[in-house]
Amino acid sequence: MNNISALFSVLLFSSSLIAAPVSAQQAAEAANTSEPAAAGDTAIKPQPLKIDEIRRFVAVFRAVQQAYVEPVEDSELMQAAIRGLLTDLDPHSAYLTADELASLSEFASGSYAGLGLEVMQQPDRTLVVISPIDDTPAARAGIQPGDIIIEIDGKVIDADSADEAVESMRGEPGTRISMTLMREGESEPISVSLTREIIRVDSVKSRLLEPGYGYLRIATFQSDTGAEVKRHVARLQAEDHTLQGLVIDLRSNPGGLLNAAVEAADAFLDQGLIVSTRGRVPTSKAEYRAAPGDLLDGAPIVILENGGTASASEVLAGALKDHHRAVVMGSVSFGKGSVQNVLPLDNGDAIKLTTARYYTPNGTSIQASGITPDIHLASDLVVKHSGYTPPSIREADLPGHLDNDAPATVGTQNASDIDDFAIREGLNLLKGLAVYRRAASAPGAAGIDNDNDNEE
Repeated sequence: MNNISALFSVLLFSSSLIAAPVSAQQAAEAANTSEPAAAGDTAIKPQPLKIDEIRRFVAVFRAVQQAYVEPVEDSELMQAAIRGLLTDLDPHSAYLTADELASLSEFASGSYAGLGLEVMQQPDRTLVVISPIDDTPAARAGIQPGDIIIEIDGKVIDADSADEAVESMRGEPGTRISMTLMREGESEPISVSLTREIIRVDSVKSRLLEPGYGYLRIATFQSDTGAEVKRHVARLQAEDHTLQGLVIDLRSNPGGLLNAAVEAADAFLDQGLIVSTRGRVPTSKAEYRAAPGDLLDGAPIVILENGGTASASEVLAGALKDHHRAVVMGSVSFGKGSVQNVLPLDNGDAIKLTTARYYTPNGTSIQASGITPDIHLASDLVVKHSGYTPPSIREADLPGHLDNDAPATVGTQNASDIDDFAIREGLNLLKGLAVYRRAASAPGAAGIDNDNDNEE
């Protein structure tokens, strides 16, 4: 019974993890940008497990110990039980081994060994590509959002091998890996061969599209992205002292760190709410607000998005859209409107747990619905001129996804006659906005009245 007793100790411990670690982490993150919790808030006390539930678990655990066709270590059963507890919650909560935790930290820092591929498990446990990261082996091999990975190195991916398949994408630089993909619209599987390399993700790139108009590509949100956004905008302004507008490209940006997205949004907002988060833990109820100062001094912004625009990138798009600070162009974004926290365990492993939903400045949740563009680019024309295939899987398609508790009711302008690549269309729109701004008596676009409720 020693192993069983230890098992219940861990289970009870894991059920109480939310209170202290999340509070400490989120309080640190929100120290300078969020409001304190309401005076009456108290920490959530975990409910004790019912004795019948404990007995049922013991019965299953013992049955596996004694009767499974092959012997299984108690530690393996324990890890499987915790994984099941988390993965059945929603698509984003997970158990992380020490190696997986290290990989996650490497990705957030912008340097790791692998392919540069963001994937997610489907209901049948096959792997769907959310997006390849710019200038990585995956992007150079032509892998597209929506591709389904069915084999890696000749091994078919099934329910038992999906986790192993994800891990196999990482490895020593210079080693090769082969994949077989299914792609919408293709009748035959596609085979690709890739070479692993050190992925150093430049999360931000920039260039002048033509005199007076800049282009900012944000590929992912990592620890230095906010500072990089400011550096690149300053570089564009130094290169062209008459910068009249900016295209921000968030297409196929899978997201990343919430604080990085907040810092990027703050760079273009002079005041007001950027994003709020709400969950069951009091300190998950945070508000992130802009500090005075707009790097572009109100010059117009066009944001490009698509079905691969997810998570932190939706925070940026939603903030600038709600403040009427940017016009959003493209197709509906992925719709991941939840926040995950990584909570370390005493054995070096960790759990990644969904602790809150986030809300745009207007109080809208984009969970399972996405950011609706102001101007919708017809997808068949985008494919024709860019070669980009929209992903077939979005947050709303994932099993166990969180419901949307505050949906938007915003209409869109259809631009079905658009016949050019999205960046060019963004530039054309930017020029029109710049002309209007010069002609208008009041500089800049209208902000949000944060003292009143907004209705569309």
